[in-house]
Amino acid sequence: MTKTKTTYCYRQTFELHPSGGVYWHEFNMLLIADVHLGKVTHFRKYGSAVPQGAITQNFDKLDQVILYFKPAVICFLGDLFHSYVNQEWNMFSNWIQTVEAKIVLISGNHDVISPVKYEELNIHISDEWSLGSVLLTHHPESREGMFNISGHIHPGVRLKGEGKQSLTVPCFFKQTHQMILPAFGVFTGKHILNPKLEDEVFVITEDEVIQIP
Repeated sequence: MTKTKTTYCYRQTFELHPSGGVYWHEFNMLLIADVHLGKVTHFRKYGSAVPQGAITQNFDKLDQVILYFKPAVICFLGDLFHSYVNQEWNMFSNWIQTVEAKIVLISGNHDVISPVKYEELNIHISDEWSLGSVLLTHHPESREGMFNISGHIHPGVRLKGEGKQSLTVPCFFKQTHQMILPAFGVFTGKHILNPKLEDEVFVITEDEVIQIP
């Protein structure tokens, strides 16, 4: 059973999903950061022993979270595709034909594929997107009067247990004027953050989002 967590920012309602996606209720919009499609194929090409099955896992995750929320709009917050066109682009092109929602891509540092290729798939590309007091970007931004939602960092935290036991897990990292989404892609790393007392941290497990002290 999937267990989400709801948080509120600037009078807006955001539902955090264990996949790493965020559903923005007021705009019927699904926000997803750092899928890094093509990364598995890119690394396999250069000899890395990455299981072939990892390629389809990203598409399975996308299907599951889209089915859960049924959004009218899907906004990818950068690094949708990891590198230049490879076989996963063809898979993405076929997959996008099954999606009824409007697709928007906020360009990230890894998004090097020509915008023309995205436009052919009816995907709108922008450097940022401002909706009321909410600013959607790839890199975390600080802008007066705005609540920023971004990706790029691949945030994670280290949880410590009894003795010397510890576990690193991905998380949603929320501050007063900002929330950074975890990387959605299955073949991505984590950047371990050290939260301050005023920060809010929501770790994700396979089927649950849990807020930790």
